[in-house]
Amino acid sequence: MLKSFIAVFVGLLTNVVLSILSDLILKVTGYIPYDHLFVSTPIVLFVLGYRIVFSIFGCYLTARLAPQNPMKHSYILGGVGLILGIAGVIFAGHLGPWWYSWSLVILTPPIAYLGGKLYVWQENTK
Repeated sequence: MLKSFIAVFVGLLTNVVLSILSDLILKVTGYIPYDHLFVSTPIVLFVLGYRIVFSIFGCYLTARLAPQNPMKHSYILGGVGLILGIAGVIFAGHLGPWWYSWSLVILTPPIAYLGGKLYVWQENTK
């Protein structure tokens, strides 16, 4: 049970840290403002893109660290991400275009699937 918790926690923490660091770099360099995401659509898509990549990596890492049932662990992280994404829509959805926060919610299940499946595919090719 503890190993399962650690696997999910590490995947979540990795995703959060990478996203925050990337956001910070973009804010410090002046590409996005500190208090909102009302910028050009290509920049919002860029932010969405790296968050998708980091989320896939977090789910992959969770599956890799899982003591058993890697897909299940990836889906659990996806469920946590779904809850956090819905909270983001409710509490921070006004800080950017409406479609940005909703896209994070809608894309979470396929991201969890893809991250877990990448690990399973990798293991099956060994």
